[in-house]
Amino acid sequence: MKKTLILTTALVGTAFAANAQEVTVMSWGGAYTKSQVEAYHKPFTAETGISVNSVDSDNPATPIKAQVEAGNVTVDVADVEFSDAVRLCDEGLLEEIDTSALPAAPDGTPASEDFIEGALQDCAVANIVWSTVFAYNKDNNPTAPDSIDDFFNTADFPGKRGLRKSAKATLEMALMADGVPAAEVYDVLETEEGVDRAFAKLDTIKDDIVWWEAGAQPPQLLADGEVTMSTAYNGRIFNAAVAEGQPLEVVWDGQILDFDLFVIPKGAPNKEEALKFIKFSTDTQRLADQASWISYGPARKSSGALVGKYSDGKTDMAPHMPTAEANLGNALVNNFEFWVDQDAELNERFNAWLAQ
Repeated sequence: MKKTLILTTALVGTAFAANAQEVTVMSWGGAYTKSQVEAYHKPFTAETGISVNSVDSDNPATPIKAQVEAGNVTVDVADVEFSDAVRLCDEGLLEEIDTSALPAAPDGTPASEDFIEGALQDCAVANIVWSTVFAYNKDNNPTAPDSIDDFFNTADFPGKRGLRKSAKATLEMALMADGVPAAEVYDVLETEEGVDRAFAKLDTIKDDIVWWEAGAQPPQLLADGEVTMSTAYNGRIFNAAVAEGQPLEVVWDGQILDFDLFVIPKGAPNKEEALKFIKFSTDTQRLADQASWISYGPARKSSGALVGKYSDGKTDMAPHMPTAEANLGNALVNNFEFWVDQDAELNERFNAWLAQ
């Protein structure tokens, strides 16, 4: 009898182990990953029984590319920027996603019509609209800056500036600060003269720049007083200001709007579970739920009406969204195709400029 019980217990344990399901999701860390854990990971596991392993990277596109090319893929889902999603897909490094299988909106509107234009791609499904903005520490700026011009004006607004160590967004902001209208930025940047103009503008503050690479760095640089202004992801500044009580303020002028999208690396070990995760996490309710944890706009139209208060129960989220009408006065939408084509060349030029 005892032997039978032991054998039965062993068989049940083996069967459970064989049926255990999991999915590994790579994202950007910090407040952003926390918003995904709360809105996506925990509810997904509760509903499906599939556990979620959360891993972070300063830019998930980089390890994804390396893993696929090495034939050693350990990530099932990655959160990447739009231009990286398109480029990786073009290079054959991502699985195609049948977007017709995504859930419809609550009123029956198919996903193809409910997602914001551009949010659905052959290999990617967007979850958020975010933006690169600049922010300042109110304690360290006697006069409040209110335009992208002020970021480059160290005479009237002295102090160090934080900038992402990347050509993307940095060059566009430099041109807008140099007087190029948002609607003309990419036309100018497509010319050699335009690129020279952007770097010439960066030259004016080069000695005052503190470079950052991870999204968590700008709020810390501002809070510590290492810089008086810094470019940043809008949601990171919101989290530092509202959740942590730091005296930080976003300036929306010159913001650059972008998507982040879920992708599945080619050869993902748990492709079926990855697809289930993406379908679940990009439905109307889940995208609205994420917006209660961080100030990034949902990629579905039907989620907008469901966006309410921050998780503190008192802060209205709508005014903090990059897509709020009041914040779009001088906004630039990232030209994804431009960066797919020009990323390598402009970053090579950027790195050469840094070394000068």
